[in-house]
Amino acid sequence: MNDVPRPPRPTEAPRTLETPTAPPRGRRRMWPWLLLILLLGAGGWFAWQRGMLPFLPPPASTSASTPSGAPRGRMAVPVTSADASVTDVPILLDALGTVQAFNTITVVPQVTGRITEIAFTEGQEAKTGDVLVRLDPRTFQASLDQAVATKAQREAQLANAQRDLQRYQQLMRINGTSQQTLDTQRATVAQLEAQVQYDQATIDNARAQLDYTVIRAPIDGRIGLRQVDLGNLVQSSSSGIVTITQIRPISVIFTLPQQALAQVQQAIAAGPVQVVAKLPPPAIPLLDGSTPLPDPVGQLVTLDNQVDAATGTIRLKATFPNADERLWPGAFVTVQLQVATLRDVVAIPLVAVQRGPDGPYAFVVRENSTVEQRPLILGLATGTQAVVQRGLQPGERVVTSGALRLTPGAPVLLAEPVRPPASTNQPRRRRPGAEGTPPAAPTNAAPPGTAPDGAPRAAPASAAPRPAPQ
Repeated sequence: MNDVPRPPRPTEAPRTLETPTAPPRGRRRMWPWLLLILLLGAGGWFAWQRGMLPFLPPPASTSASTPSGAPRGRMAVPVTSADASVTDVPILLDALGTVQAFNTITVVPQVTGRITEIAFTEGQEAKTGDVLVRLDPRTFQASLDQAVATKAQREAQLANAQRDLQRYQQLMRINGTSQQTLDTQRATVAQLEAQVQYDQATIDNARAQLDYTVIRAPIDGRIGLRQVDLGNLVQSSSSGIVTITQIRPISVIFTLPQQALAQVQQAIAAGPVQVVAKLPPPAIPLLDGSTPLPDPVGQLVTLDNQVDAATGTIRLKATFPNADERLWPGAFVTVQLQVATLRDVVAIPLVAVQRGPDGPYAFVVRENSTVEQRPLILGLATGTQAVVQRGLQPGERVVTSGALRLTPGAPVLLAEPVRPPASTNQPRRRRPGAEGTPPAAPTNAAPPGTAPDGAPRAAPASAAPRPAPQ
C-alpha cells in the first residue's frame, strides 16, 4: 500500500541498419594520438628535406649542393676565402695634421701715407717684385730733394775750404802764415767732409722712404683678401693691407705619440721618409668617368726638439710639392708615414681573424671542403692585413666572410667575393620613340600574335576574353 509508483521506462525503438551507432569510448581517445603522429611525421619529413638529419641520407637536392668529400647530411655554408701569402708588410703610422703655408707674409706699409693705387687682384698669383700698392709719394719726394740740395751746399763749402787749405800750405812754406791757421783750416775741411757724408746718408734715407711708397710682393705666392681699400691712410703700426701665402710647396704639421719617437728617428736615419696625405673622395663624382687623383705624397722634413709634456706627443713637419693645389692652408688632413717594412712574412686579410676566449683564430679550409678552427699567434696588424707568426703555412686558405655561421668541421661552399660592377662610360641609349630619335624598325619582324620563330604566341592573361555574365 505504501509503494511509490515508478515512472514508466521509455520504450527503445527497434534497431535497424540505418540507425547510427555511437563509437566506442576507446576509439575517441585515439584521435589526438593520430594527430600527434601526423605532425611528427610532417616535421621529420621537413627536416629530412632540409638535410637536418645526419643519420639519414639527404634528398637529391641537398646532396647535389653538398661539395664532394664533405660530410653528408649537413648544408654547406657559402663563404669567401683568401690564401695566406708571403709578402712585405709596411709599418705605417697614422696621424691627424694641419696644413700650413710654406711662407706667410702680411703686407704692412713701412711708411705712413695715403693709398693712391691698388695694383693687385684678390686671389691672383704674385711674383717677387710685383707692385701691389702705391702710396702718396709727394712728401717723401720733397724730403729727398731737400737732402740733395743740402749735400750740394756742403760740397760747395768743402771745395772752397780745400782751396783755402792749399793756399795756407803754400804760405806756410815761406812762413807767410801761422801753424795755427793751417791747423784750423784742416779741421774746417774735415768737418765739411763729414757734413757731406751725413748729407749723403740723409739722401739715401729719403730715397728709401720714397721707395717704400711703392709696396711690392716679397715672395711668390697667392694673394688673399684685401683688408684696406683705396684712399685709406695706412701706417706701419696697422694690421696690414693683404696677406700672401706660398702654397707651392706647402707644409703639414702633425703629431705622433711619444712611443713612436724611436721608430721615426730610425726611419729618418735610414733615409727619406715618405708621407702620404689621405684626402676624402670628392663630394661631386667625376662626370667623365676618370679615376680620382692619387693622394698627395710628400717627405718628412724634421721633428720637433721636445715632447709636449701636457699631451705626451711630438710634432713633426712634412713638405708636399702641391702642384695641383689640393692641399690648402688651415685644412685638417690625415697623414700616413711609413717607418719600416717587414720583409717576407706570412700575412692574411684582417677580416679573416676571429677573436675567442682563447685568443685569435681563423677558419682554415681543408681539402674536403670543411673548415678547421686554427688558433693563431699574430704579430703586426695593419688596417687591412695581419701578420701571422705561428699557426698558418703559406698557401693555406682562410675564410674571410661567413665565419659567424661556421663550426669546426662544417662543410663550406667557396664563393667569389662580391665586387662592384665596373663603370662603363658609354652614353645612355635613348628610348625608341623618344623626342628627336626615330623608333628603330625591327628587322625580320614576326606578324602580330606569333613568336619570332613563327609559332603561335599565347595571349597574355590580361588580354584573355572574359566570360559573359550569366
